[in-house]
Amino acid sequence: MTGPSDPAPSAAGSGGAGSVPGRSPQGADRTVSDAAGSGGAGSVPGRSPQGAERTAAALSDPENRSAPEETPRRAPGPAGTTPPAGTATAGTATEAPGTGSRRRTIRRTAAVLAVLAAGAVVLAALNSGTRHGHLDPRSADPTGSRAVAELLKERGVTTRVVTTAREAADATGPRTTLLVTDPDRLGAGQRSAIRSAIDLSGGRTVLLAPGDHSLSDLSPGVRTEGDAGSDDLDPRCTLPAATSAGRAGTGGDLRYTTALPGATACYPSGGHPTLLVLPTGTTGGDTVLLGSETILLNESLAEQGNASLALQLLGSRPDLVWYLPSLADSDPGTGPGEQDKSLLELIPAGWSWALLQLFLAAALAALWRARRLGPLVTEKLPVAIRASEATEGRARLYRKAGARDRAATVLRAATRERLAALVGVPPTRAHEPAALVPAVSARLTGEPRDVAALLFGTTPSDDAALVALADHLDALEREVRTS
Repeated sequence: MTGPSDPAPSAAGSGGAGSVPGRSPQGADRTVSDAAGSGGAGSVPGRSPQGAERTAAALSDPENRSAPEETPRRAPGPAGTTPPAGTATAGTATEAPGTGSRRRTIRRTAAVLAVLAAGAVVLAALNSGTRHGHLDPRSADPTGSRAVAELLKERGVTTRVVTTAREAADATGPRTTLLVTDPDRLGAGQRSAIRSAIDLSGGRTVLLAPGDHSLSDLSPGVRTEGDAGSDDLDPRCTLPAATSAGRAGTGGDLRYTTALPGATACYPSGGHPTLLVLPTGTTGGDTVLLGSETILLNESLAEQGNASLALQLLGSRPDLVWYLPSLADSDPGTGPGEQDKSLLELIPAGWSWALLQLFLAAALAALWRARRLGPLVTEKLPVAIRASEATEGRARLYRKAGARDRAATVLRAATRERLAALVGVPPTRAHEPAALVPAVSARLTGEPRDVAALLFGTTPSDDAALVALADHLDALEREVRTS
């Protein structure tokens, strides 16, 4: 026994295509077969005419809604026989095959995503205190300065990070080295506070790549001379820190010139130094102008004599005050560091790689779940269902949906295919009005009929019109067969 192969038994879908007085049992069987999917679920050998009449009557009765629920599904067996006792039957409200598996897959996927999100949040929380960005002694980023801070710590130098000029000025003294990482960012009031600390502290002040904007207040008498030509330069001076460090990466940024007495010029590029050491008014104090930040970065600390020079410049006193100017200390609209940064520039380098890896993992997971390794495979139904029973159950579903359009389409398509075989029209042109309508009209001998409207017309307006359409199509086919 064969089950339905097309899930669109739509003539039954209207609920109105039922038995009609004067219709032959063969016509009713053919109408039911068309409704079951145009050749999918047909009449069953061995079935009595009463079975076909009962099926058609069920389709035409809009109030008889309980037949599919009351009619048991028979297990596979010889046509026209009753299945043995204990045979499993298919219920009417069974879950579609694979639905449970899809739900479990969705739940597992959601659980994995939740775990990944939780892990990302935990990592962000754990790393929030150690990743602070450019020239930060707490940052392990390539452009951070954690490496030099750790080396200073091993040598007994205590590093303190401050973010305001007032904190920096208050922390200075004879035993203190003050490092200002971005002098050009400071406003007028902040520059004045740092200048007072330079003059009165008696310690060392290191200004990192100061430009003309800040030099006028922090180090009068010094001006810039453009960019240095190369990154690594030789000391060419008598400064002990420079001679012991040797060649270092002080170039690639600013050069300076000054006529102040007592200034020590080192690491010249094109005749102008990239490192200046200036004495201050207080005995024992000095100011260091370093034209490049390269020797303080994690990524370049191990190159040439960078580490040696950085440790000697910053480690000459037991205390190091690392001043990272905040936005509150900045002078709006001045200096190259005041340009707005994009969102991508604000994300640390490590997080960019993490986001890229997550994106690739998501893409691979999508490809894995969407793979198709071969053609679709048709699976057999768990049980074979009689065509009449499938028609009865599906008829009520289509009636609830009001699918008269689908029912009429299936009826007409099945009729066109059978008529094309009778009148000699190729199957490939069975659904072309220009080919089928003239051939069918030539075989009619009775009263004139609008063959085009019957085979290619509009959707019936109600259930009665759908039943009438089924009758007219059946009559048309009988006339062509007998002509």
